[in-house]
Amino acid sequence: MAKLSESKSSRILIVDDNQQNCELLDAYLADEGYQIEMVYDGQQTLDAVARQQPDLILLDIMMPRLSGYEVCHRLKSSEETRTIPILMITALAEMSDIEKGIDAGADDFLTKPINKLELITRVRSLLRVRHLTNDYERLLEHVRNVESQRDEQATR
Repeated sequence: MAKLSESKSSRILIVDDNQQNCELLDAYLADEGYQIEMVYDGQQTLDAVARQQPDLILLDIMMPRLSGYEVCHRLKSSEETRTIPILMITALAEMSDIEKGIDAGADDFLTKPINKLELITRVRSLLRVRHLTNDYERLLEHVRNVESQRDEQATR
């Protein structure tokens, strides 16, 4: 079970061109305490991520304007957004579709219809990794700062 403080601080962006699908995912995650934002196409996804980076993106593949594959590829190609986990959600079940998602940088997949327990389990797992990655990056930055200060003092 995710820590409550971790859950409340976790922001999840749900992306699907079908509003009912977004609402279903939101309902499945409602008891977990996450901050949920919903958008309905690929361009809105990029705009939402630029405004405030989520901790996890639940991304449909088949969407207007920009496909989930394209959105995933763009986010994973950017230094600022590459570490945001992306859980692709799709009605497509062919191995070639999954390969295409992996090539785009997806971290995990769920096939529609969504099983609530599977969704919650994967969301918790990806958020755990996200928070550990953030902690690791903060620790590295702290070590760099300490080393830099030490080097400055040594040159005085």
